Order: sequence, then C-alpha cells, then structure tokens
Amino acid sequence: MSKLKLGPIADEKPLKVQVELPAALHQDLIDYAHLLGREQGQSAVDPARLIVPMLQRFIATDRGFAKARRTLTPGSVD
Repeated sequence: MSKLKLGPIADEKPLKVQVELPAALHQDLIDYAHLLGREQGQSAVDPARLIVPMLQRFIATDRGFAKARRTLTPGSVD
C-alpha cells in the first residue's frame, strides 16, 4: 500500500468556515478518508476533517509562498 501524505488527524478547536466543493473533489476527499482509515487500521474519518491538514501541508510545502512570505513586513497582508 502507498504511503499517504497525511497522518492522523488532530482534534483541535475549529473555526467554522463554509465552502462549496465540486462534486469530483468531494468524492476524492471521501476516497482519501477511506484510504487513510484503512492505512491506519481505523474507520474512515469525516472527509471534511481532511481539508485543514491538506491545506496546512500544502502551505507548508509551497516554496514560492514561503519565499514571498519572508519578504513581507508584519501586518502588510490585508
């Protein structure tokens, strides 16, 4: 089995944000949740709980974002 990029999903106090997803992306999240659960020997997590760690990982590994962010002065992003 392939190693998925996400590990266990942390249970943190959330901030509610509402988004609309294309149906194909939603199905991808459902499939990923099932595969992640299987890889960890657990049941599938709620697909919505994948969004935050996926975004965090994306931002953490985006070199262009990191480089641009270093050039910002504190408080300059609105």
